[in-house]
Amino acid sequence: MHKQLAFAAALAVSASFALPAAAQDTPQLDTVVATVNGTDITLGHMIIARARLPEQYQQLPDEVLFKGILEQLVQQTALSDSFEGDLPPRVELSLENETRSLKAGEVIERIMAEPLDEADVQAAYDSEYANAEPEQEFDASHILVETQEEAQAVKAQLDEGADFAEVAREKSTGPSGPGGGALGWFGKGMMVPAFENAVMNMEPGQVSDPVETQFGWHVIKLNDVRDTEAPELDAVREEIELQLRQTRVQTAIEEITSQAEVDQSAAEGIDPSVLQNLDWLE
Repeated sequence: MHKQLAFAAALAVSASFALPAAAQDTPQLDTVVATVNGTDITLGHMIIARARLPEQYQQLPDEVLFKGILEQLVQQTALSDSFEGDLPPRVELSLENETRSLKAGEVIERIMAEPLDEADVQAAYDSEYANAEPEQEFDASHILVETQEEAQAVKAQLDEGADFAEVAREKSTGPSGPGGGALGWFGKGMMVPAFENAVMNMEPGQVSDPVETQFGWHVIKLNDVRDTEAPELDAVREEIELQLRQTRVQTAIEEITSQAEVDQSAAEGIDPSVLQNLDWLE
């Protein structure tokens, strides 16, 4: 298959360059930066080439990118002009697919950019949050040890009045140990089931019996419980607007496709394995 020119080779040359003497005082998209066999290369060509570079090249200094991209486009233009004969099917088909993809993407971008009705945003917010039942969040601490015997000894120590945070700093093998075992606030589904079930059946201030999870044995203290509050609209506006735009795009895709004259009958009966016949493209 065809291999693209190695961009790294073009960047290996000196970073020094000079703008063409004929360059406009204020560069524009159609500013010509080079001409190869009568074919103009513009700043627009260079900008789109830069936008499609792999991320590792995007970090290079602008002067290096300018020189490298310009040289690459000059080489590609010269090589393109030297091509003789008919283009192989893989090139013709790739050009057709690329054109189709870019035009379809432009339609989607335009749909995404259309302004949203504030009433729709408010309605989506109300649907998601206004009537949602409040959920509980838990503030807990724990002491994690390796064996049940160690956990039972820790529980006995706490029952005798030892300070939970001090015992956690001394005994806990978990990452929260140095912080006195504090886990902070968490909601349902954020902890492993056995730990969550124990917490949900405790009262604030209560210390649990040893609880086993895949991480070891826990002795848990429930510090507090609170009900979550729905976020303000502005806090979730970006998320809601994105969902609305994506829904609008999907609806548009379905509508436009349904209105198109589509006949897929010719595909019936074709063995799907034919997609592996890459030799047809040569």
